[in-house]
Amino acid sequence: MNDATRPPRKGRGATFRPDPRYGEFGREAFDDGWGSADEEAPPLRTTVTNERAASIINRNRSPDLPFDRSINPYRGCEHGCAYCYARPAHAYVDLSPGLDFESRLFAKPEAAALLRRELARPSYRCAPIALGANTDAYQPVERRLRITRDILEVLAECRHPVTIVTKSALVERDLDLLAPMAAEGLVQVFVSVTTLERELARRMEPRAAAPQRRLEAIRRLAAAGVPTGVMFAPVVPALNDHELERVLEHAAQVGARHAGYVVLRLPREVKPLFKDWLMQHYPLRYERVMGRIRELRDGAESDARFGSRLVGQGVFAGLVRQRFERACRALGLNRSDHRLACDRFRPPPADDRQLDLF
Repeated sequence: MNDATRPPRKGRGATFRPDPRYGEFGREAFDDGWGSADEEAPPLRTTVTNERAASIINRNRSPDLPFDRSINPYRGCEHGCAYCYARPAHAYVDLSPGLDFESRLFAKPEAAALLRRELARPSYRCAPIALGANTDAYQPVERRLRITRDILEVLAECRHPVTIVTKSALVERDLDLLAPMAAEGLVQVFVSVTTLERELARRMEPRAAAPQRRLEAIRRLAAAGVPTGVMFAPVVPALNDHELERVLEHAAQVGARHAGYVVLRLPREVKPLFKDWLMQHYPLRYERVMGRIRELRDGAESDARFGSRLVGQGVFAGLVRQRFERACRALGLNRSDHRLACDRFRPPPADDRQLDLF
């Protein structure tokens, strides 16, 4: 029995551990004659390694994204979402985008200090920072390490605008920072709600907050005056797409004023990981789901082209867009273009160890 045929591990999204594409060696399970191939896999524990980053603000030039800079307090994500587009990034540290991505995490404890240093540079120009673009900034390990909290404290001190997307109710912990920032137009939070079906959520996002708990987080954020939206992401055809209107309706009822959606992407190692997950959990829907995905991607199973990678193309993509826009109109979502204030930014004091030239 190899990794790809083992039953899913409890509490984990990936069903196996594909070799990192840059790794020098590969691994393959085999029967040594002592029954090892039939042994149950040992419990998979989460480990966290500190990473010494040279900088903390990441830049991008993607025309598909509404931001040009982001901060990732962690590498990898314990939520374990089977579809996560960020999984391939683990290959850059010679780890598997499968089970390693959700169990072998990296933390950046110096993130706040790095951020303070970068914001203090005379050349820095303020623009909204996306917190947690390639990982969830409020994943379970944040409860203990509080790196996201430290970053927010620096941003609040400097009056720097920030956007947050999360699946975690832990974001409520930082309402004492987020509410005052919201009063100055410095923050917007989106909570991702992929499904309202608890069983599907448990299988697809095993260590993320339950759907109803995420709706409660939206309610509490909105009640505190924080501009809050809902992300229906990803849209998985023939699996959760029928819930689009229902998710938006429930989110609007508890205070969401903005909404967005992203169609499922299957870049690099995400494709075999998602296909194996789908076959193990929903084998009777496999052909229908993959057929719809190919319809969205002009016959392919993945499409990295700007302009279509996030929303797809074709008849089904157009139908999803129309349904989303119609639901938003009916529910009063996205009626205003919420712009964050950049004119309030005040850079932190320069490093005292650096002497002035004059």
